[in-house]
Amino acid sequence: MELLPADTSPDVHERSADVAVLPIGSLEQHGPHLPLTTDTVVAATVAARIADAHPVRLLPPVTFSCSHEHAAWPGTVSLSATTLVAIVRDVADSLRRDGVRTLVLVNGHGGNYVLGNVVQEASLGPLPMALFPQVHDWAAARVAAGLVTSDEADMHAGELETSVLLHFHPHLVRPHYARADHDAEHRPHLLSRGLQEYSESGVVGRPSLASAEKGRAVVASLVSSFAAYR
Repeated sequence: MELLPADTSPDVHERSADVAVLPIGSLEQHGPHLPLTTDTVVAATVAARIADAHPVRLLPPVTFSCSHEHAAWPGTVSLSATTLVAIVRDVADSLRRDGVRTLVLVNGHGGNYVLGNVVQEASLGPLPMALFPQVHDWAAARVAAGLVTSDEADMHAGELETSVLLHFHPHLVRPHYARADHDAEHRPHLLSRGLQEYSESGVVGRPSLASAEKGRAVVASLVSSFAAYR
């Protein structure tokens, strides 16, 4: 499936969608079996499926964000929180002038804490925003897909992310994912010491439990949950 929208300007005009979805990913390590672009791929995949099912304007993804806790691994690139906020607000300003009434941020990276504050402030206008998926959306998706690991235990490059890529982009998953499990459910100093304090490989979770069918069900559940955000 395509990760970038192929709309022309006339396509956007004809559709006249007043809700836009902006996938936000990252460029950060995802262990030895998933690409650095995993969060971007997941966010863009979810957003594309949302656009297939709902009348929204699909935007291309933001591919860098706040990944400082992964800085110990080669390839990780981060933006400051200030820069990420500026990007989102500039996009929102452009969309508002073009007739969009709501911007939904489809966030693929758990470390983008600042997006919650952006959405909170945007509730005052001029362009309201929403942040998707929320914790309860992920929880419903885990149940729907029959995932074994919890959200806390499956923090990074584990069962959920590996499953999504196995279904939608299997060529991106290295074959040794079944041997990449690492348990680090308790990470009290993650933000101050980085993930390297808890995982040598960068994995936190059990990718060995992943399957393509789980990945399909996770995204299908999220697409259904999105209806409440329009």
